[in-house]
Amino acid sequence: MTEQAKIAIKNLSFYYHKNEVIKDFNLEVKANEILAVFGPANSGTTTLLRTLNRMSDLSSGAHMKGEILLDGKNIHSPDYNITELRRKVGMVFEIPTPLPMSIFDNIAYGPRLSGIKNKAALEEIVENALQMAVLWDEVKDRIHASANRLSGGQQQRLCIARILALGPEVILLDRPCSGLDPVSTAKIEESLRRLKEKFTIVIVPHNVQQAGRVADRVAFMLMGSLIEEGLTAEVFSNPKDKRTGDYITGRFG
Repeated sequence: MTEQAKIAIKNLSFYYHKNEVIKDFNLEVKANEILAVFGPANSGTTTLLRTLNRMSDLSSGAHMKGEILLDGKNIHSPDYNITELRRKVGMVFEIPTPLPMSIFDNIAYGPRLSGIKNKAALEEIVENALQMAVLWDEVKDRIHASANRLSGGQQQRLCIARILALGPEVILLDRPCSGLDPVSTAKIEESLRRLKEKFTIVIVPHNVQQAGRVADRVAFMLMGSLIEEGLTAEVFSNPKDKRTGDYITGRFG
């Protein structure tokens, strides 16, 4: 008996009004792996991420066909709690958006909304989340300072920690390092390698090289279609489709 996928995407087609941006897409994501989904601009990578926690529902004129299963359950079933889905499947966006409050209150915000008021419990949640995001050592002495005073790379790790404080199962990252320097990028990549021990991660990397560094498996998209997927080392060294090889080696894109 094969192990059930953490996420199973089945015959997914996604539309904005009449424009089909994802076409008959099939892909499985295993638990505790990092899957990188990459492709040139307008390939549908960001839209694909947004379908996985139904952020795409918020777009005007959006509709879809097919199924997305989380632990075997269809996330579009009428009885599926969308708030619970977004707690389980958290998303970190390309541009970090700290809340206009302290570092501590940024992380504690979600748990407080969930009903956790105990100071010691919140302190533990905040420290654990910042540790997992590889940020604790840099901010522990200024935890009550404004989050807006953090650098761009620190703000992005803060946003990761804010998701982690909610106890997710899956983390979606849309080009989390696109505007960052190499040192900040390396710290986020280090945090991802640690996080996959506890979480399933789907990332749209900011370049092919990042996919090669962090991902266990990769999926290459082109114009809304899945061209190829597989183990990172195999796809990078011996792609089955010429378009994959051309994109990886920089011949187009």
